[in-house]
Amino acid sequence: MIRRTERILENIPVGSLGLIALEGCEGLGQKVNEYLVKWRHENTNEYRDDIAFPGYEKDTYLVKARVPRFGSGEAKGILGESVRGKDLYLIVDVCNYSVTYSLTGRINHMSPDDHFQNLKRIIAAIGGKGRRINVIMPFLYESRQHKRNSRESLDCALALQELVRMGVDNIITFDAHDPRVQNAIPLSGFETVSPTYQFIKGLLRTVKDLQIDSEHMMAISPDEGGTNRAVYLANVLGLDMGMFYKRRNYTKIVNGRNPIVAHEFLGSSVEGKDVIIIDDMISSGDSIIDVATELKRRKAKRIFAAATFGLFTNGMEKFDKAYNEGILHGILTTNLIYQTPELLSRSYYINCDMSKYIALIVDTLNHDGSISTFLNPNERIQHIIQKYKNGEPI
Repeated sequence: MIRRTERILENIPVGSLGLIALEGCEGLGQKVNEYLVKWRHENTNEYRDDIAFPGYEKDTYLVKARVPRFGSGEAKGILGESVRGKDLYLIVDVCNYSVTYSLTGRINHMSPDDHFQNLKRIIAAIGGKGRRINVIMPFLYESRQHKRNSRESLDCALALQELVRMGVDNIITFDAHDPRVQNAIPLSGFETVSPTYQFIKGLLRTVKDLQIDSEHMMAISPDEGGTNRAVYLANVLGLDMGMFYKRRNYTKIVNGRNPIVAHEFLGSSVEGKDVIIIDDMISSGDSIIDVATELKRRKAKRIFAAATFGLFTNGMEKFDKAYNEGILHGILTTNLIYQTPELLSRSYYINCDMSKYIALIVDTLNHDGSISTFLNPNERIQHIIQKYKNGEPI
């Protein structure tokens, strides 16, 4: 990981730093805050009396904000302190269905729509008083509805335009389902960050006997849409790459989609090789397990599935079964969205913590610095692979 001390933070901050962790994202927000407090406490002496750096060192950068609801289920955003002149970073997890609210005495679980509405409420509560508003939305709201196939709504584009109209300057997301959605807001800041480095670090820390070369390892894309991720992973690790494509039955519609008949494989032999299947999300997990089963049938050795977002919408049972049958050897996802206690308790699960990465991005942007080094982690990946090959701790 690039260390904060290795970067030049000479620019005057855009404004006094403020973090707002929305409901359902408090854990991640607290971790990001702890890194920022620690770094700025270590670094503050040179700026302590500088008028250009007011409020640079604090015990917390978290701004009190809440969204209480009326009995009818309606809500309002409330800020518990002044945000005038602050450079604000709002962190929201639209996938956290564990958050509930009462609606006429019944318990409702919050949907992505509810979380997005809460984000807008807090932006409205800021009321233009902040110096700058930045939204960190790891799972981009409605990003699966990114293109129009027939008479369909373009929800992601609408959401991005709405945020920009409300005064948001920068939107930072992770592994957007289709980065081209930023075309909806061409004059505003939009960054999609890949967690490839964290996946590699998590895998190397956990599995001690990997041979990272094209003879013993392969990167696989489970579908044609995610080919770029697999190509990048294969290039930085020096591996071969393969991909599957979904053969669908276009004469039927099941649950609003054409059912998948088979997963067809394109690529060189996987026999005897460790395989990393890389994707942006694991939803129900059917595709990942089908792909892993196909790879096992082709005599792949160990199979690891890495996905930025682990939704696991149908529970963990099928993954337990795949692990017990030797189809999957490990699953890597990030803590960018809600993780269930069941997921965290699984022995085959590798958790990739992104809080330090987010803190580095926030710290750099607050100093009006370039985050291009974070968007291309190639050097850091090569460094960690060399340490692994030398037997050094990672």
